[in-house]
Formats: sequence, structure tokens, C-alpha cells
Amino acid sequence: MHIVVNADQAQQQILLAKGFTGNHSVTWYQDGMEIPEADVYFDLAYTDHRFTGIRNRPVFVNAVTATCASFPDNHIRFNGWNSFLERNTLELAAAADQRQAAEGVLAAMGWSYRWVADEPGMISARIVAMIINEAYFAIGDEISSRADIDTAMKLGTNYPYGPFEWAGKIGIEHVYGLLKQLSASDARYLPAPVLEQEAKQLISAPQQ
Repeated sequence: MHIVVNADQAQQQILLAKGFTGNHSVTWYQDGMEIPEADVYFDLAYTDHRFTGIRNRPVFVNAVTATCASFPDNHIRFNGWNSFLERNTLELAAAADQRQAAEGVLAAMGWSYRWVADEPGMISARIVAMIINEAYFAIGDEISSRADIDTAMKLGTNYPYGPFEWAGKIGIEHVYGLLKQLSASDARYLPAPVLEQEAKQLISAPQQ
């Protein structure tokens, strides 16, 4: 099986650590190159997805906030946020008639997966975004320091990261984008003012 992957250097290392069980060839796509013919495509970019023109092969796309309605029918959403991509089991969402093809690909690669509802945030990202948001509300209310909240969360819940550490790994702009999408239909997800301010500052900052 020939696999084409659009991923940055850090994501490439994570995928290599996960491994590709079986006799597969992998092409790492780079901007400017012609998209090669392949059996399956993985697009880990957060934005500017490269493979939306591919319609005759399965395309796995890192799409935590956007739902399947935003992509061609052959696209399979997965949670590829930083700190989630490393997990043993991928969260997936796709149209019912695309699942068999996706399952065949992942079985051949030896990757574990779980189908979830086609909703913004899927399951894990939505929960973590809410936890991060609550921590930002606490900062706004001057309840505690960021370091203390991170420490308390790790000690009290056995989570791998505190909420501010997690926000830093994911990218606060991505957390904010998900919260904005979710809050359009559920006010519980309205972004905390401090979180919104930090995200907007980052989004508007000149790119290095």
C-alpha cells in the first residue's frame, strides 16, 4: 500500500513512532510538489488541506472542529491535535459508506481506532477544550496561578498535562476555534475572556 502524508516534522516523527505495520511505502508530501498517486492519503495540517481534490481514494484529514459536511465524501475526519495524535487509538468520524474503506486501511497499518459522532470536537478534544476553558475562567477570577492549577489537575485527575500545559501543546488558537464553534449552539462553551484575548493576540501576531 502506498501512503502519502502531509505532515510537519514533529508530526512525521510521531507517525514514524506509531509505525506502519506491513509492507507499505510512504511519501511525505511537501508544498509545491505534485500530489503522487497513492492508495490512501493522510493530511495532518490544521488548515490549508492539500488533498481535497482527491476523490477516488480514502483521505484521512486532521479536522477536529470542522465536520464531514465541510469535506468531500471520501474524507475521514480524525483528531490529529498535538498530544492526541500520539495516543494509541485514533478518534474517527466519517460517512457510513466510507467506514469500511477506512477500517481496511487502518487494519493494514496496524492502527487502533474508534468511531465517534460527526460533531465538532469529537469526544476527547471537546472535553479537554472545556477543561482548558474552565481553567481560564479561574485565572480571570484570580482563584489561583496557572502553575498551581496545572499541578492540581495532574495530581487530582491523573491527566498527563495541566490545562495550561495542554493548551500550549494543542495551540490556544485551536482550542479557541473549537470553543467558538461549540458555543454557537451551546452557551456552556463560550470562551473565557482571558482565553479569547490570548487566542486573538496569537492569531493576529505576525508570522515568524
